[in-house]
Amino acid sequence: MIVDMLSESVGQFGYFALFFMLWLGIVGMPIPDEVIVLSAGVLTSMGLLHVFPAFIATYLGVVSGLSLGYVLGRWLGAPALNWISRKKGMNKYVEQAQSLLDRYGSYALCISYFFPVVRHVVPYLVGIGKMTFPRYALFSYTTGFVWTLILFLLGHFMGNKVELLTSYVALLNNRTVIFSVLGVLILIAAAYYGFTVWRKQKSIAAAPQPLMIDPDRKE
Repeated sequence: MIVDMLSESVGQFGYFALFFMLWLGIVGMPIPDEVIVLSAGVLTSMGLLHVFPAFIATYLGVVSGLSLGYVLGRWLGAPALNWISRKKGMNKYVEQAQSLLDRYGSYALCISYFFPVVRHVVPYLVGIGKMTFPRYALFSYTTGFVWTLILFLLGHFMGNKVELLTSYVALLNNRTVIFSVLGVLILIAAAYYGFTVWRKQKSIAAAPQPLMIDPDRKE
């Protein structure tokens, strides 16, 4: 049971256990990052961890693990990709990561968070492609914050319900569901933007117009 294992690790190593377990995702930890982040939230609901430091340790673990892939790709270049490809079953994830980059460019860093394993491969590829670190951080760290926050809060409010955690991880592997959710979020964002523009234009039109005085007019 991941919650029990994580609880024991936290008991021995404190909040660093959260950071270290997520950082190890770069070398292929058998436990998905989603489950660790959710379980960290569960531990806060049980009163074993304080919410704020637990979230910070979790977020730093997520982004530092992915950033290590970026750094290795940037420094090592093609050998880093060869090292990934030699690992059993990794070729398909490399192909998926490359497909995301070909379709979405830098935004693949955002989308890849919703694909287990692929999220660790994309930073390698953008590092090999010499993406600047500020650009990498802009896309990866902001999305990582939102992704971590959502999962962490889900774990916190769900409590110790392992069956829901398992169902959620299974849901993450469904591409149709992922892109449907992304599509809905984009539509909501577009609708909100359109409403904001419409309301602003309406308020401008309703505002009283200043009187125009003709300087040549004689009383």
